[in-house]
Amino acid sequence: MNWKADKRYFWALAAAIIAVGFGLGGYWLGLRERPAFSEETAMPIEGDWAVFNETAAILKTSYFKNDQLEDKDLFYGALEGMVKGLGDPYSVFFRPTDAKKFEEDIRGSFGGIGAEIGIRDNQLLVVAPLKGTPADKAGLLSGDKIMKIDGTLTNDLTVEEAVKIIRGDVDSQVTLLIYRDGWNEAREFKITRAVIEIPTLDWEMKDGNILYVRLYNFNANASSLFYQAALSALLNGAQGVVLDLRNNPGGFLDVAVDLSSWFLERGQPVVQEKFANQPMRIFRSSGNQALRKLPAVILVNEGSASASEIMAGALRDNRGIKLIGKKTFGKGTVQQLETLNDGSSLKISIAEWLTPDGNSINQKGLEPDVAVELNEEDFKAGRDPQFDKAMEIIKEEIANRKR
Repeated sequence: MNWKADKRYFWALAAAIIAVGFGLGGYWLGLRERPAFSEETAMPIEGDWAVFNETAAILKTSYFKNDQLEDKDLFYGALEGMVKGLGDPYSVFFRPTDAKKFEEDIRGSFGGIGAEIGIRDNQLLVVAPLKGTPADKAGLLSGDKIMKIDGTLTNDLTVEEAVKIIRGDVDSQVTLLIYRDGWNEAREFKITRAVIEIPTLDWEMKDGNILYVRLYNFNANASSLFYQAALSALLNGAQGVVLDLRNNPGGFLDVAVDLSSWFLERGQPVVQEKFANQPMRIFRSSGNQALRKLPAVILVNEGSASASEIMAGALRDNRGIKLIGKKTFGKGTVQQLETLNDGSSLKISIAEWLTPDGNSINQKGLEPDVAVELNEEDFKAGRDPQFDKAMEIIKEEIANRKR
């Protein structure tokens, strides 16, 4: 078997972002090569392959619909099962037709609902509804459990399979059966698909000359927009920073490193990448350090994932900056897409992210230093107790520095 050298690292939630419904051409983390597969370097699975062939033979002779069986379906089914056996929701085997569709989706535009989706504890859920999108306007919240999609149970669906059902033609509808903690029963949400334009960043100066930055994702525009916000705030005498990473599902790794560098001294570690058979890779701050002496706090919640967790973990480990809100999502792995010689492909997790202190993010998330609930009643009433607590703490820290 001769594998093609088409190795691309996806951003944090590359599979999940497809449910958003917009062009994904810019959402690669970058290209990294590894030696091509060869029989000499192969690491075959040990096992009794006679049992595999015996099972296939029994299916082909005794299954009551054996006239409908095709060898390729049995073969690809076995490969899908092997990858599922990893227990990793981000590692997926794509049959040739699905692999082609996946590539087309990444490069194309289509209708979606504007929600990042993921799997935690074998449950499909909303990671983050994006600001101003159909999902946001319909009232979906981070942590909502998706029980059905257009009547299809989600129990055994991968993220990619769920995405196939959620996305569709612009202006068409999709129905999600949602269960939310605290509800007595699940409720249906009918959402009209649209082409989604995702915001990047909002900022304003709050009372006490406090810079408030709401960062929605770590896309290619985030660094320049953050520069404008920070520069303007510094010129106007900013005394502190509230960085809001709630419902931010991630983005480019290098953008997370760049933005973290505003708050850190040059050379401080931002994140570590731990591989199975390669040395640990450490990404270090290299920016202008302009905010490194200002008091800061960070708002996080269940929708803060990947690059958001990297930045939050880096600033807490290096500077003791407090995290306020709810526990983060826990997406701390790097995916690589392998294109195989028959047109099928394998998306596989090949590394995990660790905070500067060596703490794993994946499936654990980051616990807040100050836990604050934001419930549905607060949401409907326009209250934000998490933000209120962040402002209270940053003002205390500013006051303490002046003493």
